[in-house]
Amino acid sequence: MKLRIDSLDQTQTLARLIADLVRPRDMIVLTGEMGAGKTTFTQSLGKALGVTEMITSPTFNLLHNYQGQKIALHHADLYRLERTGELVDLGLDELQDAGGVVVVEWGDIVGDALGDALLVSFSHGDDAIDRPGGQPTESRFVTIEPRGAQWLGRMQKLGEELSRSFEVLARG
Repeated sequence: MKLRIDSLDQTQTLARLIADLVRPRDMIVLTGEMGAGKTTFTQSLGKALGVTEMITSPTFNLLHNYQGQKIALHHADLYRLERTGELVDLGLDELQDAGGVVVVEWGDIVGDALGDALLVSFSHGDDAIDRPGGQPTESRFVTIEPRGAQWLGRMQKLGEELSRSFEVLARG
C-alpha cells in the first residue's frame, strides 16, 4: 500500500493508526532516506503507545528502550551497524520475546534477517506544498507492506483505516 503524506499531523495519524493495531512481539522495520520521517514516525508511535519520555534517534547507541502505558517500545537504529554480529548483540529477538514492540530504523541494511515485520518505507516527494504561514513542506510517500505472517491478518483492517485518512496511491 502506498500513501502520500503532506504534514506532520498526517505522520502522527499514520503512527496512531498503526499503534492501534500493534501487538506484543511485533516488529516494525522502517526504511528510507535520511530525513524522510523515520524518527518522527517512531516518536508519534511511541506517543500513541503511551511513552511519556522524549524519544530520540538511537543512531549512536543503536538501541533505546521506553516503557509505554500500553506496551514497551524498543527503538533500534542500524545505520551505524558495522558487522552483522552486532545485530545479534542488540538482542532484538529477546526484546520481542519479552513482549514489547520493536521498531528498527534502517532495517533494510540487514535484509530479511529481522524476520516477520511490518515494513514501512519513507521517501521524499518531488514537490513542495505551500502551507499556511509561508513554510513549504515537502510531501512524503510511504509504502506499507507485511513481511511474513505477523501482520498479514491485520493488513485489511489497517488498509481500511488508512483509506479513511489518506490518499491511497496504490494497493499491494
